Amino acid sequence: MSRFVDRVVIHVRAGDGGNGCASIHREKFKPLGGPDGGNGGRGGSVVLVVDPGVHTLLDFHFRPHIKAASGKQGQGSNKDGAAGSDLEIKVPDGTVVLDEHGRLLADLVGAGARFEAAGGGRGGLGNAALVSRARKAPGFALLGEKGETRDLTLELKTVADVGLIGFPSAGKSALVSVISAAKPKIADYPFTTLAPNLGVVSAGDNTFTTADVPGLIPGASAGRGLGLDFLRHIERCAVLVHIVDCATAEPGRDPLSDIEAIEAELAAYTPTMQGDSVLGDLVDRPRAVVLNKIDVPEAREMAEFVRDDIVAERGWPVFLVSTVSREGLRPLVFALAEMVTAYRAAQPEPVARRPVIRPIRAGETGFSVEPDGDGGFVVRGSRPERWVHQTNFDNDEAVGYLGDRLARLGVEDELLRLGATPGCAVTIGEMTFDWEPATPAGVDVTLSGRGTDSRLERTERVGAAERKIARRQRREQSDEA
Repeated sequence: MSRFVDRVVIHVRAGDGGNGCASIHREKFKPLGGPDGGNGGRGGSVVLVVDPGVHTLLDFHFRPHIKAASGKQGQGSNKDGAAGSDLEIKVPDGTVVLDEHGRLLADLVGAGARFEAAGGGRGGLGNAALVSRARKAPGFALLGEKGETRDLTLELKTVADVGLIGFPSAGKSALVSVISAAKPKIADYPFTTLAPNLGVVSAGDNTFTTADVPGLIPGASAGRGLGLDFLRHIERCAVLVHIVDCATAEPGRDPLSDIEAIEAELAAYTPTMQGDSVLGDLVDRPRAVVLNKIDVPEAREMAEFVRDDIVAERGWPVFLVSTVSREGLRPLVFALAEMVTAYRAAQPEPVARRPVIRPIRAGETGFSVEPDGDGGFVVRGSRPERWVHQTNFDNDEAVGYLGDRLARLGVEDELLRLGATPGCAVTIGEMTFDWEPATPAGVDVTLSGRGTDSRLERTERVGAAERKIARRQRREQSDEA
């Protein structure tokens, strides 16, 4: 049996960037070939794309974990690694993307609409790109950045021009079946409709879509019945139509009380797209009332009795119809087409969103240093944390390069200003260091072997020069004696 899923939580992970390559060019008759390590490839991104052929989020219900391909590692001879291909995920038209805190990230409407759910990590630089005046032949390369990982909520809001609302078994599905080619399930028990049904209606030269929303009951906006799960499908409807069952035999129900109960639930519901720039707020949408089942004599009398009261109290157009005898359907269809056209024409044209670029203001360092309470310090900032992820800590020269970058950024000076002492713990990202202020202080690096840094050398072994000096001193002392 097919299922309609309109809300899922997905876990997306973009591809990691490829590592850079540390290579030295070696070829016969070409001494001192120099570094020729290529850069790593960029990781693939996860992109959501609207596809008109997809109508539900069911696939994500069974496969919520999505991962893009990672970039390849760079190679020698200045060969850059291949970039990971972007993973395009097809979603239905009308999908809304929310983050972990419920904030709106994207509203995907229209075929081909795209949203980058997770950005791929950048590839690490090879040693050919790290050559500088101080480092003629770097013996290290940068690691690739990790791909972005996010937990996103996808909500499907049916894209329809007319939304049919009302109590269960009011005849909404039957109305959709007679004014369009849709064939929804119709039965005489409440909550027959468990998923919205879309139908395309033709009215002369005009064509519009209508959505049959599952029945609403008092308390639907608070989670009772099926209302909370399906109220979201009326957010994109330009016109809301009350379908009222005039032949109901339930005690305490009449057309006026049914309309008031549904309007109370609409007022209590807080839509995600509140203040939508295309359709306006939900409370401002035009309404119409359909008094249904007038093929029953008692229902016709009730409809004729309350019609004038609804017009006088609400000011909405009222239509008396019967889905069995097809009475009143043609005037209803043409009136709804006019209401949809007029309302959409009155709305302002949607303005395409432009990308917003927020440069760092002058004087901002892009990092912060805070005491952690145990005599150590925590450095926070996008650049220091990214640099730590790019560093291979098994290579002393790479660690020294990291120290130089942090020193130029101003981390050393800020630690000294806050009273940091040699040997205290400094945490950046997921790494904790024993801080030595002399380690990264020199910008001009003393040349040493590839993959090493003289500032990080810690050895108790006495060198040959020191032994020669000590031997000379002992001889001088013996001659004097």
